[in-house]
Amino acid sequence: MKWIDKETMRNGIFAGTWLNAGSAVSAEIAGSAGFDWALIDLEHGSGDRHDLYHQLLALAPSPTAAIVRVPHVNAALFKDILDLGPAGVMVPNVESAEAAREIVQLAHIPPAGTRGAATSTRASGYGATYKDYLQQCNQNIVLMAQIESRAGLSAAEAIAATEGIDILFVGPTDLSIEMQVPADMNNKAFRQALVHVAQAARNQGKLCGALVRSVSEIEIYSSLGYNVLTFGSDRGILYKGFTSALASLRPDSGNE
Repeated sequence: MKWIDKETMRNGIFAGTWLNAGSAVSAEIAGSAGFDWALIDLEHGSGDRHDLYHQLLALAPSPTAAIVRVPHVNAALFKDILDLGPAGVMVPNVESAEAAREIVQLAHIPPAGTRGAATSTRASGYGATYKDYLQQCNQNIVLMAQIESRAGLSAAEAIAATEGIDILFVGPTDLSIEMQVPADMNNKAFRQALVHVAQAARNQGKLCGALVRSVSEIEIYSSLGYNVLTFGSDRGILYKGFTSALASLRPDSGNE
């Protein structure tokens, strides 16, 4: 099992990227690039469980740890995904301490939670490391709660205070849309929301993170105390690469 050292996460930028193409090739390339972690997106991504399995295999030889974003909160889904052996789970749009507690319960085996265990899963080394996994999983699984709404903002500190939640992770697209300032990083209210989430995490000794799309956004978030960051996505990076290539070949194409 490839766990994330939770203390290492606190040292500088914990650098990740977003994998939403459902592609094992993208995952392997991200691992080869040397990211600390990669988010495999099952909410807005193109992949399914079969693709997730192969993405995890593709990341396995690299130092890059995998976090999986689930599309919804469901006991069977949590068990199925965690049995495949990612280092943790990201949950979208968490809006209350009650929701955060449910996430913790579903992600942990008894007595800390309600997740079922099995000996022959990938996470357990198909039986070879089952006892080690039982001893390590509850302590080492990383749980990221996304703040993506006004309700989530209001409950941010209570969510961060939930034992077992490690990171508050801002979903800037959904949050800015709900605040009616889509993609406006310079909006005062949106910037205040980012400060609020960072302070809530800091007050509870937790980390905070976000998806960033430019160097200027890295500077903004890091200045506010965000250090668990993902830069771009495989689909986005591929699109930019293709349009840049086309612009080089055909400057009058309008793609720059």
